[in-house]
Amino acid sequence: MNMKLVKNEKKYWNFIRTLRNDDRVKPGFIDQGFISKQEHEDFMKKHSDEYYICLVDGIPAGFVGSIMGDIRVATSPDYQGQGVGKFMISEIDLKFPESYAKVKTENKASLGLFESCGFKKRYFILEKE
Repeated sequence: MNMKLVKNEKKYWNFIRTLRNDDRVKPGFIDQGFISKQEHEDFMKKHSDEYYICLVDGIPAGFVGSIMGDIRVATSPDYQGQGVGKFMISEIDLKFPESYAKVKTENKASLGLFESCGFKKRYFILEKE
């Protein structure tokens, strides 16, 4: 399996939006709302160069970015459990070493992923439901 991180380009925007809206991935995100094409385009126009795409054997398998220091990452369900997330986090950490991650406490997979990459828990934000 050949993994490579490439700069985000407009040709990957729909891949990011589709993955972000995927019901199998959405529960891991803090904001779980549906992202419209227009909302996504507006966001990408501002932040596209802060995102990278992970290609596995030339096929998009996930995305990672650091937006104002906050790491955003998602791995396609077809590639989860194969080291893609760890590869992306390790690579983005090299590019943005001061970045951090906001992770939901119940998202055990993401907590484990970031901890396996050397991140430590520092804060909890408590909210009323």
